[in-house]
Amino acid sequence: MTDADAAALPRGVRLGVDVGTVRVGLAASDPDGMIATPVETLARGHVGRGADEPPSDLLRIAAEVSERGAEVVYVGLPRHLSGAEGAAAASVRAYAGDLARFVAPVPVMLVDERMSTVTAHQALHASGRAGRRHRAVVDQVAAVVILQSALEAERAGGKRAGERVAASDRRPESGTVVDDVGGHEKGRRR
Repeated sequence: MTDADAAALPRGVRLGVDVGTVRVGLAASDPDGMIATPVETLARGHVGRGADEPPSDLLRIAAEVSERGAEVVYVGLPRHLSGAEGAAAASVRAYAGDLARFVAPVPVMLVDERMSTVTAHQALHASGRAGRRHRAVVDQVAAVVILQSALEAERAGGKRAGERVAASDRRPESGTVVDDVGGHEKGRRR
């Protein structure tokens, strides 16, 4: 990377988000964008809030953006191994659009997350963590994998990784979500 490339990317924290059907994993980088670390796992939707109020997970991510002074938020986009997008990708795109509205003017970028959850499970297993205990932290670890991949792409390309998301003008709601694991899509109500 040249000095001009380095100037194109301002110093600052980046956040990584792994959007699941039930939980959302959150990770953060150091201000220099060198390493990603887990932050927390959030319940998705209107936890402890009325249906007419903004979803608690979006509010929590927006609070992290503000508290950490984040420069960008990377959201993992689930694609099939072929590169095609299924219903889960559409659901994540809608979520990312809602998030972009909550964190504006901070950019939200979609990055390819193929195999991030598989990689997270493998890392947890290799660390000796029992399979039943994975659920509590796998979303955080997947968010770390997503963010670390984006950080490496930033360093390699000298620019933000991924595709910028336009802020949604729709009201975020708790509706149908899609589980797109292993290429099998199924609608499910939250």
